[in-house]
Amino acid sequence: MENKKQFIKGILAGFLLTVLLGGVAFGGYRMLTQASDEKKAESGELNLTGTEVQGKLAEIQNLIEQYYLDEVDAEQVENYLYKGAVVGLGDAYAAYYTRDEYQSLQDSTNGSYCGIGVQVTQNMSTGIITATKIFEGSPAEEAGMLPGDVLYQVDSQEVTGEDLTQVVSRIKGEEHTTVMISIVREGQSDPMDLEVERRTIEVSTVEHRMLDGSIGYIAVSSFDDVTVNQFLDALNDLEAQGEESLIIDLRNNGGGLVSSVCQMLDRLLPEGLIVYTEDKYGHREEEYSDAENHFDKPLAVLVNGNSASASEIFAGAIKDYGIGTLVGTQTFGKGIVQKVYPLSDGTAVKLTVSKYYTPKGNNIHGIGIAPDVEVELDTDVANEVTIPEEKDNQLQKAIEVLTE
Repeated sequence: MENKKQFIKGILAGFLLTVLLGGVAFGGYRMLTQASDEKKAESGELNLTGTEVQGKLAEIQNLIEQYYLDEVDAEQVENYLYKGAVVGLGDAYAAYYTRDEYQSLQDSTNGSYCGIGVQVTQNMSTGIITATKIFEGSPAEEAGMLPGDVLYQVDSQEVTGEDLTQVVSRIKGEEHTTVMISIVREGQSDPMDLEVERRTIEVSTVEHRMLDGSIGYIAVSSFDDVTVNQFLDALNDLEAQGEESLIIDLRNNGGGLVSSVCQMLDRLLPEGLIVYTEDKYGHREEEYSDAENHFDKPLAVLVNGNSASASEIFAGAIKDYGIGTLVGTQTFGKGIVQKVYPLSDGTAVKLTVSKYYTPKGNNIHGIGIAPDVEVELDTDVANEVTIPEEKDNQLQKAIEVLTE
């Protein structure tokens, strides 16, 4: 009986508040809003709180109560009611987050999390989720995961086509618990099941070192809250070591926070426009670099097909200003911006709210950014956890460009 009460509460939560706030009984509310509902339906306007939707939900609820065989998880039904509303937009980047999923999303940008130490990306055309980086010494590496592995299932639930943030949330969990990851590896016909322990993973989104010939090297794996200071510290350290030219590696960087990439570009670009966005109303927001800093040494930026979103803002600005050479392969092509809106109960909704444009006014959505020097990574090293510097032909080409 308690389950049934919770279920009814869950199903009705989406529209009872509207009725109560109207200050009239449901029958009166139906009469007062019916004409408005009909007009909205004729115009194709979204109307999730109309009487027609309410009535249909009530019918579904009655049928479930009368005929559904198993126990009902009221919270799950309610969550999927909200998820379904967002999925119905047909936007692969939009999502509804439960409280736990929203907390996981926040944790992912805060410098540490409890997970398995793998970086993943999702092809929005196919929904396929692929491991792009396995952190050294991580539980994922110990379990045998490799870059290029396709995530097939997490704890026996298929993940292809699911929202990436929600999949990552399921992979994370309490420290020293385990998660069962099923992967598909190129050249193997059957999925592999890997039981992986969750541990605290310190997020280092920036790695740097000096290469031969006084060339500095900075690899940026994502644009998070912690990335800006890590990047600036790396840049200052390399300059203190006598760096004469620089390689910034954005390969397999799926993006992140626009605010972070703009702060990093402010350190590199001359004074001027970094990026601008336009929403559905044509409202334009612009981000600018100031005249305080300007990187004036030879620069190369490594990109590939997994360099997306904020990585493309970075690469697009470097290319438009002509202060560096892009080396690698065509970038992913994500020229739209999502914003996460917290809801009153601790959940959240992510919606696509604008398009972004490079300083010269290019929107690269569905197109990507072409490198100045195109180089495919050699296939014999593509799936290695760590590619030796001498075998990384894209890196070697960037060194060659700077040396010339």
